[in-house]
Amino acid sequence: MTGVDSYFICAVPRTGSSLLCGLLASTGVAGRPEAYFRVPDEPVWARRWGLPAGEWRYGDYVRAALAAGRTGNGVFGAKLMWGTLDRVVEGLAGEHPEPAGADHALLRRAFGRTAFVHLRRDDALAQAVSWLRAEQTGRWTADDGGPPTAEPRYDPDGIDALLRTVAEHQAAWNAWFARYGITPHRVRYEDLATDPAGVTLGVLDALGLPSAGVPVRPRHARQADALNAEWIARHRDRA
Repeated sequence: MTGVDSYFICAVPRTGSSLLCGLLASTGVAGRPEAYFRVPDEPVWARRWGLPAGEWRYGDYVRAALAAGRTGNGVFGAKLMWGTLDRVVEGLAGEHPEPAGADHALLRRAFGRTAFVHLRRDDALAQAVSWLRAEQTGRWTADDGGPPTAEPRYDPDGIDALLRTVAEHQAAWNAWFARYGITPHRVRYEDLATDPAGVTLGVLDALGLPSAGVPVRPRHARQADALNAEWIARHRDRA
């Protein structure tokens, strides 16, 4: 018997969520976490799962995601960015008769015993720089195929805008956890980057999943390079 039926990695872009998803999937006991509920990706997943184009109900989509995202022990994992949570709650509200504002009850009804992992990054400037560069180039992981969609360029206003977004979304996650009395397992990007295996095993322990002897293998390589460092230094010099 595991400690949870499902868990969500709650994050803001460029906090290492893809890295953590891959690490947890590699253990074979923590589901197959992906961004199943990101709106632009829903049609892609729906086709992969054989759902009829434009005809599926949200409950059908969630059940297909659960089937695809579970490991043999029945545990499901997925990641949610702040903006994605509203989409999931809205979709579930159309399927279940919970009162408005009952986000946590809706999630438990659909996903069972549900735990939360809150992934954040202490260095918000490095996060904003990484986010801007990914948006400019279309390269969100080191494994994205094909050439970049555009060349990266230093944009101080763009970095400042993303710094505000990072702060807003992190505050929103904290407020949501507080509203529903949720104490998530908290993970720092900086710890994940330094000790990916140790952090992964710590997540398993927090979820009540077996961690002794499980394999932990990274699926994604680190992307930050000298250009990121240059932009960070330039931006700090402006302050």
